[in-house]
Amino acid sequence: MSTASEKKTSDYLFTFECPDRLGILAKVSNLMFEGGAFVTESFHYGDPHTEKFFARMVFDDHVLKTPVEGLQDRVSELAKELEMKFTIRPASYRPKVLIAVSKYDHCLNLLLTKWRAGALAIDIVGVVSNHNDCRSLVEWYGIPFHHYPITPETKPQQEAQILELFASTGAELLVLARYMQILSDDLSRKLEGRAINIHHSFLPGFKGARPYHQAHDRGVKVIGATAHFVTSDLDEGPIIAQEVKAIDHTYTAEDMVLVGHDTEAIALANAVRLFSEGRIFLNGHRTVVL
Repeated sequence: MSTASEKKTSDYLFTFECPDRLGILAKVSNLMFEGGAFVTESFHYGDPHTEKFFARMVFDDHVLKTPVEGLQDRVSELAKELEMKFTIRPASYRPKVLIAVSKYDHCLNLLLTKWRAGALAIDIVGVVSNHNDCRSLVEWYGIPFHHYPITPETKPQQEAQILELFASTGAELLVLARYMQILSDDLSRKLEGRAINIHHSFLPGFKGARPYHQAHDRGVKVIGATAHFVTSDLDEGPIIAQEVKAIDHTYTAEDMVLVGHDTEAIALANAVRLFSEGRIFLNGHRTVVL
Protein backbone atom coordinates (compact mmCIF):
# COMPACT_ATOMS: atom_id res chain seq x y z
CA MET A 1 0.00 0.00 0.00
CA SER A 2 1.35 3.43 -0.95
CA THR A 3 1.80 6.12 1.66
CA ALA A 4 1.66 9.89 1.46
CA SER A 5 5.42 10.04 2.07
CA GLU A 6 6.23 7.96 -1.01
CA LYS A 7 7.46 10.00 -3.95
CA LYS A 8 5.46 9.80 -7.13
CA THR A 9 7.70 8.80 -10.04
CA SER A 10 7.62 10.89 -13.22
CA ASP A 11 9.01 9.92 -16.63
CA TYR A 12 10.90 12.29 -18.91
CA LEU A 13 11.89 12.24 -22.57
CA PHE A 14 15.44 13.32 -23.45
CA THR A 15 16.31 13.74 -27.13
CA PHE A 16 19.42 15.21 -28.66
CA GLU A 17 21.51 15.49 -31.81
CA CYS A 18 25.06 16.64 -32.36
CA PRO A 19 28.09 16.14 -34.61
CA ASP A 20 29.26 12.54 -34.27
CA ARG A 21 32.48 11.92 -32.37
CA LEU A 22 34.05 9.38 -30.05
CA GLY A 23 32.68 9.20 -26.51
CA ILE A 24 29.28 10.92 -26.84
CA LEU A 25 27.35 8.08 -25.21
CA ALA A 26 29.96 7.71 -22.49
CA LYS A 27 29.74 11.39 -21.56
CA VAL A 28 25.93 11.46 -21.63
CA SER A 29 25.58 8.16 -19.76
CA ASN A 30 27.99 9.30 -17.08
CA LEU A 31 26.09 12.56 -16.64
CA MET A 32 22.79 10.67 -16.31
CA PHE A 33 24.33 8.26 -13.80
CA GLU A 34 25.83 11.02 -11.67
CA GLY A 35 22.54 12.93 -11.69
CA GLY A 36 20.49 9.89 -10.69
CA ALA A 37 18.44 9.77 -13.91
CA PHE A 38 17.16 6.19 -14.13
CA VAL A 39 17.17 5.40 -17.87
CA THR A 40 14.40 3.03 -18.98
CA GLU A 41 14.70 3.41 -22.78
CA SER A 42 17.65 4.31 -24.97
CA PHE A 43 17.99 4.42 -28.76
CA HIS A 44 20.70 6.08 -30.80
CA TYR A 45 22.11 6.28 -34.32
CA GLY A 46 25.29 7.73 -35.79
CA ASP A 47 25.00 8.51 -39.51
CA PRO A 48 28.34 7.84 -41.23
CA HIS A 49 27.34 9.99 -44.22
CA THR A 50 26.18 13.16 -42.49
CA GLU A 51 28.44 12.51 -39.46
CA LYS A 52 25.59 13.38 -37.09
CA PHE A 53 24.57 11.54 -33.93
CA PHE A 54 20.95 11.19 -32.77
CA ALA A 55 19.60 9.82 -29.49
CA ARG A 56 16.30 9.35 -27.69
CA MET A 57 16.15 8.37 -24.03
CA VAL A 58 13.40 7.98 -21.46
CA PHE A 59 14.28 8.23 -17.78
CA ASP A 60 12.41 8.46 -14.50
CA ASP A 61 13.18 10.56 -11.45
CA HIS A 62 12.73 8.10 -8.59
CA VAL A 63 16.42 8.41 -7.65
CA LEU A 64 17.12 11.78 -9.26
CA LYS A 65 19.50 13.80 -7.03
CA THR A 66 18.12 17.23 -7.97
CA PRO A 67 14.91 18.57 -9.52
CA VAL A 68 14.85 17.86 -13.26
CA GLU A 69 15.78 21.50 -13.88
CA GLY A 70 19.12 20.82 -12.24
CA LEU A 71 19.76 17.91 -14.58
CA GLN A 72 18.79 20.13 -17.49
CA ASP A 73 21.38 22.70 -16.43
CA ARG A 74 24.08 20.01 -16.40
CA VAL A 75 23.02 18.82 -19.87
CA SER A 76 23.21 22.43 -21.08
CA GLU A 77 26.86 22.59 -20.02
CA LEU A 78 27.65 19.33 -21.83
CA ALA A 79 25.71 20.58 -24.87
CA LYS A 80 28.20 23.42 -25.29
CA GLU A 81 31.08 20.96 -25.42
CA LEU A 82 29.34 18.57 -27.83
CA GLU A 83 27.58 21.23 -29.99
CA MET A 84 24.39 19.48 -29.00
CA LYS A 85 20.75 20.46 -29.58
CA PHE A 86 18.54 18.80 -26.98
CA THR A 87 15.13 18.75 -25.34
CA ILE A 88 14.03 17.37 -21.97
CA ARG A 89 10.30 17.23 -21.42
CA PRO A 90 7.77 15.18 -19.43
CA ALA A 91 7.06 11.93 -21.27
CA SER A 92 3.36 12.66 -20.82
CA TYR A 93 3.63 15.93 -22.78
CA ARG A 94 1.03 16.27 -25.55
CA PRO A 95 2.03 18.53 -28.49
CA LYS A 96 -0.63 20.88 -29.83
CA VAL A 97 -1.69 20.02 -33.39
CA LEU A 98 -3.60 22.01 -36.00
CA ILE A 99 -5.13 19.97 -38.84
CA ALA A 100 -5.85 21.24 -42.37
CA VAL A 101 -8.28 19.41 -44.66
CA SER A 102 -10.25 20.06 -47.84
CA LYS A 103 -13.12 17.70 -48.81
CA TYR A 104 -11.77 14.17 -48.35
CA ASP A 105 -12.25 13.18 -44.71
CA HIS A 106 -10.68 9.68 -44.46
CA CYS A 107 -7.34 10.86 -43.03
CA LEU A 108 -9.03 13.38 -40.76
CA ASN A 109 -11.48 10.74 -39.53
CA LEU A 110 -8.73 8.33 -38.45
CA LEU A 111 -6.80 11.09 -36.69
CA LEU A 112 -9.90 12.14 -34.76
CA THR A 113 -10.81 8.55 -33.91
CA LYS A 114 -7.33 7.71 -32.63
CA TRP A 115 -7.15 10.99 -30.72
CA ARG A 116 -10.47 10.39 -29.00
CA ALA A 117 -9.50 6.79 -28.17
CA GLY A 118 -6.26 7.96 -26.58
CA ALA A 119 -4.09 6.26 -29.20
CA LEU A 120 -2.62 9.61 -30.30
CA ALA A 121 -1.09 11.62 -27.47
CA ILE A 122 -1.81 15.03 -28.98
CA ASP A 123 -4.08 17.98 -28.28
CA ILE A 124 -5.97 18.95 -31.44
CA VAL A 125 -6.41 22.72 -31.19
CA GLY A 126 -8.50 23.10 -34.33
CA VAL A 127 -9.23 22.07 -37.89
CA VAL A 128 -8.92 24.54 -40.75
CA SER A 129 -10.39 24.01 -44.21
CA ASN A 130 -10.97 25.81 -47.47
CA HIS A 131 -14.36 24.03 -47.67
CA ASN A 132 -17.22 23.40 -45.24
CA ASP A 133 -17.66 19.69 -46.02
CA CYS A 134 -15.96 18.44 -42.83
CA ARG A 135 -17.49 20.96 -40.44
CA SER A 136 -20.15 18.65 -38.96
CA LEU A 137 -17.62 15.84 -38.39
CA VAL A 138 -15.16 18.13 -36.64
CA GLU A 139 -17.75 19.87 -34.50
CA TRP A 140 -19.22 16.49 -33.46
CA TYR A 141 -15.87 15.87 -31.78
CA GLY A 142 -16.10 19.24 -30.05
CA ILE A 143 -13.12 20.70 -31.93
CA PRO A 144 -13.12 24.26 -33.33
CA PHE A 145 -13.61 24.36 -37.11
CA HIS A 146 -12.22 27.28 -39.12
CA HIS A 147 -13.45 27.88 -42.67
CA TYR A 148 -10.87 29.84 -44.66
CA PRO A 149 -11.93 29.94 -48.35
CA ILE A 150 -9.16 30.44 -50.89
CA THR A 151 -8.78 31.66 -54.45
CA PRO A 152 -5.56 32.28 -56.40
CA GLU A 153 -6.00 35.98 -55.66
CA THR A 154 -6.56 35.54 -51.90
CA LYS A 155 -3.93 32.83 -51.28
CA PRO A 156 -1.48 35.14 -49.41
CA GLN A 157 -4.23 36.42 -47.11
CA GLN A 158 -5.62 32.92 -46.49
CA GLU A 159 -2.19 31.54 -45.63
CA ALA A 160 -1.64 34.48 -43.28
CA GLN A 161 -4.85 33.43 -41.49
CA ILE A 162 -3.54 29.86 -41.14
CA LEU A 163 -0.21 31.10 -39.78
CA GLU A 164 -1.96 33.42 -37.33
CA LEU A 165 -4.21 30.55 -36.15
CA PHE A 166 -1.14 28.31 -35.79
CA ALA A 167 0.50 30.91 -33.56
CA SER A 168 -2.56 31.92 -31.53
CA THR A 169 -3.46 28.31 -30.65
CA GLY A 170 0.12 27.49 -29.65
CA ALA A 171 0.23 24.76 -32.29
CA GLU A 172 3.52 22.91 -32.73
CA LEU A 173 2.54 20.87 -35.79
CA LEU A 174 0.37 21.48 -38.85
CA VAL A 175 -1.01 18.25 -40.32
CA LEU A 176 -2.18 18.38 -43.93
CA ALA A 177 -4.82 15.64 -43.92
CA ARG A 178 -5.53 15.69 -47.67
CA TYR A 179 -5.50 19.47 -47.75
CA MET A 180 -5.64 19.94 -51.50
CA GLN A 181 -3.72 23.20 -51.68
CA ILE A 182 0.00 23.61 -52.29
CA LEU A 183 1.53 25.71 -49.53
CA SER A 184 3.52 28.70 -50.73
CA ASP A 185 7.30 28.69 -50.46
CA ASP A 186 7.03 31.35 -47.75
CA LEU A 187 4.64 29.34 -45.54
CA SER A 188 6.62 26.13 -46.14
CA ARG A 189 9.80 27.83 -44.92
CA LYS A 190 8.09 29.32 -41.86
CA LEU A 191 6.76 25.88 -40.86
CA GLU A 192 9.89 23.89 -41.71
CA GLY A 193 9.99 20.75 -39.59
CA ARG A 194 6.54 21.59 -38.18
CA ALA A 195 4.23 20.60 -41.07
CA ILE A 196 3.47 17.04 -42.19
CA ASN A 197 1.72 16.16 -45.45
CA ILE A 198 0.26 12.91 -46.77
CA HIS A 199 0.87 12.12 -50.43
CA HIS A 200 -1.20 9.38 -52.03
CA SER A 201 1.76 7.63 -53.61
CA PHE A 202 4.83 5.68 -52.52
CA LEU A 203 7.30 8.53 -52.99
CA PRO A 204 9.60 9.26 -54.72
CA GLY A 205 7.43 7.73 -57.46
CA PHE A 206 4.34 9.41 -58.95
CA LYS A 207 4.64 12.92 -57.57
CA GLY A 208 2.14 15.69 -58.12
CA ALA A 209 -1.48 15.36 -59.20
CA ARG A 210 -3.46 12.16 -59.89
CA PRO A 211 -0.78 9.74 -58.68
CA TYR A 212 -3.14 6.74 -58.70
CA HIS A 213 -3.87 7.34 -62.37
CA GLN A 214 -0.13 7.64 -63.03
CA ALA A 215 0.41 4.36 -61.19
CA HIS A 216 -2.40 2.67 -63.11
CA ASP A 217 -0.90 3.75 -66.41
CA ARG A 218 2.38 2.10 -65.41
CA GLY A 219 0.72 -1.14 -64.28
CA VAL A 220 2.17 -1.14 -60.78
CA LYS A 221 1.65 -4.13 -58.49
CA VAL A 222 1.95 -2.14 -55.24
CA ILE A 223 0.42 1.20 -54.34
CA GLY A 224 1.26 3.22 -51.30
CA ALA A 225 1.12 6.46 -49.36
CA THR A 226 3.87 8.64 -47.93
CA ALA A 227 3.81 10.98 -44.94
CA HIS A 228 6.58 13.55 -45.18
CA PHE A 229 7.62 16.95 -43.90
CA VAL A 230 6.51 19.85 -46.06
CA THR A 231 9.18 21.76 -47.96
CA SER A 232 9.04 24.35 -50.72
CA ASP A 233 9.77 21.54 -53.22
CA LEU A 234 6.50 19.74 -53.97
CA ASP A 235 6.42 16.16 -52.60
CA GLU A 236 10.18 16.27 -51.95
CA GLY A 237 10.20 16.69 -48.15
CA PRO A 238 11.95 14.26 -45.78
CA ILE A 239 9.96 11.01 -45.58
CA ILE A 240 8.61 9.96 -42.15
CA ALA A 241 6.32 6.96 -42.71
CA GLN A 242 5.03 4.89 -45.63
CA GLU A 243 2.34 2.24 -46.16
CA VAL A 244 1.83 -0.10 -49.13
CA LYS A 245 -0.92 -2.36 -50.46
CA ALA A 246 -0.53 -5.11 -53.05
CA ILE A 247 -2.80 -4.89 -56.10
CA ASP A 248 -3.00 -6.59 -59.49
CA HIS A 249 -3.96 -5.92 -63.11
CA THR A 250 -7.70 -6.07 -62.37
CA TYR A 251 -7.65 -2.84 -60.33
CA THR A 252 -8.90 0.28 -62.06
CA ALA A 253 -7.58 3.69 -61.13
CA GLU A 254 -10.83 4.26 -59.24
CA ASP A 255 -10.33 0.99 -57.29
CA MET A 256 -6.84 2.12 -56.39
CA VAL A 257 -8.17 5.42 -55.06
CA LEU A 258 -10.52 3.60 -52.69
CA VAL A 259 -7.89 1.12 -51.51
CA GLY A 260 -5.48 3.99 -51.07
CA HIS A 261 -7.71 5.68 -48.52
CA ASP A 262 -6.59 3.15 -45.90
CA THR A 263 -2.88 3.45 -46.65
CA GLU A 264 -3.07 7.26 -46.63
CA ALA A 265 -4.88 7.43 -43.29
CA ILE A 266 -2.61 4.86 -41.60
CA ALA A 267 0.64 6.42 -42.85
CA LEU A 268 -0.41 9.90 -41.73
CA ALA A 269 -1.59 8.73 -38.30
CA ASN A 270 1.70 6.87 -37.80
CA ALA A 271 3.70 9.97 -38.70
CA VAL A 272 1.74 12.10 -36.24
CA ARG A 273 2.26 9.48 -33.51
CA LEU A 274 6.02 9.41 -34.18
CA PHE A 275 6.13 13.21 -33.95
CA SER A 276 4.15 13.24 -30.70
CA GLU A 277 6.53 10.69 -29.15
CA GLY A 278 9.63 12.71 -30.09
CA ARG A 279 10.98 9.99 -32.37
CA ILE A 280 11.65 12.00 -35.56
CA PHE A 281 14.95 13.76 -36.28
CA LEU A 282 15.65 15.74 -39.43
CA ASN A 283 18.83 14.56 -41.12
CA GLY A 284 19.33 16.60 -44.27
CA HIS A 285 16.83 15.40 -46.89
CA ARG A 286 16.03 12.35 -44.79
CA THR A 287 14.73 11.56 -41.33
CA VAL A 288 16.00 9.37 -38.53
CA VAL A 289 13.19 7.68 -36.59
CA LEU A 290 14.16 6.27 -33.18
